[in-house]
Amino acid sequence: MQPHQIVSREQWIAARKALMAHEKELTVARERLAEERRALPWVKVDKDYVFDGPSGKVTLGDLFKGRPQLVVQHVMFAPDWEAACKSCSFWADGLDRMVPHLAARDTATVAISLAPIAKLEDFKTRMGWTFDWVSSGSNDFNRDYGVTFSPEQIATGKPMYNFGTTPFYGPELPGISVFYRNEAGEIFHTYSCFARGLDMMNAAYQYLDLTPLGRHEEGLPYPMDWVRLRDQYEPQAAKDACCHG
Repeated sequence: MQPHQIVSREQWIAARKALMAHEKELTVARERLAEERRALPWVKVDKDYVFDGPSGKVTLGDLFKGRPQLVVQHVMFAPDWEAACKSCSFWADGLDRMVPHLAARDTATVAISLAPIAKLEDFKTRMGWTFDWVSSGSNDFNRDYGVTFSPEQIATGKPMYNFGTTPFYGPELPGISVFYRNEAGEIFHTYSCFARGLDMMNAAYQYLDLTPLGRHEEGLPYPMDWVRLRDQYEPQAAKDACCHG
């Protein structure tokens, strides 16, 4: 941690107000960016995607559940894996509690992965998640929306992930995609984000950014090396880190 000056309450408030001015600049910039995001052109979805759900086959249109908007969490879970990616699960933990709130604003949510539905259901039960989760193992959805890549694609060495801006680092990668369905039943792809673009949807990271230590990922083999599935954290770790232990 960087050294910190110790000041009076009055001096701290003055410094905090100075920082608040920068925070407000960021708020204005974020709102402007959100407007630009909503103004993006759309692409009509002409392919008929059919997924495997817990109760049978479902179409992309079915996933809207009668709502006009759909947010898809692309969760990394290859068919031969026994568990979902721990980092994707970190995001999914937050998504699970947002589902009712998003539904109140005409937005359906679903997780989509390549693994068979039986594996998805087992892992969903283990994690205690309630959001809808379907398998795309029988269609091209993951490939079409930029989160699954073939060995041949990877062998080319050409960046394809994150709209061709990020080099490959695996055949399965994370993302979020947004779709809109009009009254005629037509579906449009309106937005996708990948890599660091997903950061804003992780509330835990936003909380950590408020703390003196921040994410404190410096020196790790890779930034998210510390992340575990929710049921794999060691309880003793929190106690050892406490100054009152």
